[in-house]
Amino acid sequence: MVLSTPVLGVIILIYLMVIFYLGWLGYKKTKQTEDYMVAGRQIHPYILALSYGATFISTSAIIGFGGAAGALGMGLLWLAFMNIFVGIFIAFVLFGSRTRRMGLNLGAVTFPELLGRRFQSRFIQGFSGALIGIFMPLYAGIVLIGGARFLESTLNINYDIAVLILTVIVAAYVITGGLIAVMYTDALQGTLMFIGMAFLLVFTYIKMGGVTAAHSALTAMNDLVPESLAAGGHLGWTSMPAFGSPIWWTLVSTLVLGVGIGVVAQPQLAVRFMTVKNDTALNRAVLVGGPFILMMTGVAFTVGALSNAYFYETLGQISVVVAGGNTDLIMPEFINSAMPGTFVVLFMLTLLAAAMSTLSSQFHTMGTSIGHDLYREFIKKGELGQTINITRAAIAFTILASVVLAYILPISIIARATAIFFGLCAAAFLPMYTGALFWKRMTKEGAIASLLVGTFSSLFWLAFVHKSEAAPLGISKALFGVDTILTGTWTVVDPILVATPIAFIVAIVVSLMTKPTPQEHLDVCYKK
Repeated sequence: MVLSTPVLGVIILIYLMVIFYLGWLGYKKTKQTEDYMVAGRQIHPYILALSYGATFISTSAIIGFGGAAGALGMGLLWLAFMNIFVGIFIAFVLFGSRTRRMGLNLGAVTFPELLGRRFQSRFIQGFSGALIGIFMPLYAGIVLIGGARFLESTLNINYDIAVLILTVIVAAYVITGGLIAVMYTDALQGTLMFIGMAFLLVFTYIKMGGVTAAHSALTAMNDLVPESLAAGGHLGWTSMPAFGSPIWWTLVSTLVLGVGIGVVAQPQLAVRFMTVKNDTALNRAVLVGGPFILMMTGVAFTVGALSNAYFYETLGQISVVVAGGNTDLIMPEFINSAMPGTFVVLFMLTLLAAAMSTLSSQFHTMGTSIGHDLYREFIKKGELGQTINITRAAIAFTILASVVLAYILPISIIARATAIFFGLCAAAFLPMYTGALFWKRMTKEGAIASLLVGTFSSLFWLAFVHKSEAAPLGISKALFGVDTILTGTWTVVDPILVATPIAFIVAIVVSLMTKPTPQEHLDVCYKK
């Protein structure tokens, strides 16, 4: 379905006008570095919850993971559970309050700075900033792909042009307005996302004759699983894959655990805990964030799987075939084919909101990581200067890198690239972040060791063992003549299950072997 009516143009124009107005408000309220970095630490709980959720759930979840559910089935709903339990409850209740207090006590305005000041290490802050600046463009690139693919499918415009449109719009208000502008626009975009996903679920079940009829039809298609997927352990779209099969390991270790655990150590999410004034605001945000994440992920994964029944009934083909083998096109194809034209307009705004909210946070985080953490604090040793201007320049640079990746990354990459970045963050940051908040005995040496071991063991596993990445990269093939240096089940075990436990062990052992942090510094860090 091609939508190019004047009504569509007016709706998009109004939406963009509101976005830029909110960005302008953020610009007007940004008076000093703390405003630009952590929104002045005065954000309302509702705005926090929707900003966190809209940043967390992007087109990678709706388009990429919805498409993955179209291929792998409803077993992906375990990720929705992990997103709510770990990404909202654990993150807000356990990590959020301690992050807010420690950030305030230490005057930290970024996630790497929180870690660096807790362990009194400019290296930790600089290395963490560099890691984010180098690898987050991969995540931003696939978010761009998700939004651009839907614009391409819906408006019948060139994919490359769609990428540029999204990039220019988001860059305009992020570079000028900082985190205040980002969180204001996130709240609006999160509201649109919630409404759009609610309508998508309702319309899908109406189109397929109700809840029971839809799920029964999908269950009855078990014998239509392609031979290639069946050989990998696929047992049907309403069943988990065969235990221990390659597809089971991909679903459980890479998608469910890789993203479900990695969310806690996401820099662009953790910094939001430092934007509210008290713990009460964090607790209230849980009541909004939980239902929001349930609606976003639960609907996307359910509808993605059900698209198989719809396409088989109408076209005689399963979703992957209809999408030409590109799982990133399953959700756009289903929405444009099955939904009313007016809804397609609404959902296009939903996906624009999802892409823009996540991209804005990613661009802001990448810019502050390079400009503030790497340049000012590590390279310039904390020398005062035009930090905001350097940060804005860093944002522009990382935006360019993200756009280049959006052009060159292969098809069906969204879900896998998301899991790669989340898994890398878990291995590199989670042991150090957990120790910083909950274990006073963790030392600077233990934190540095866990950071380095987690980072490089994760990257090593990706390059030499995990076949999904090792084979396309070709590094192992070039050096050793084989796609992966290990064989069998190891080649489908995600790096998060190997690198993260090793990093935790290293953090504990090295900390116990080194001199404890001075008590006076700990008193400042953990002050109530």
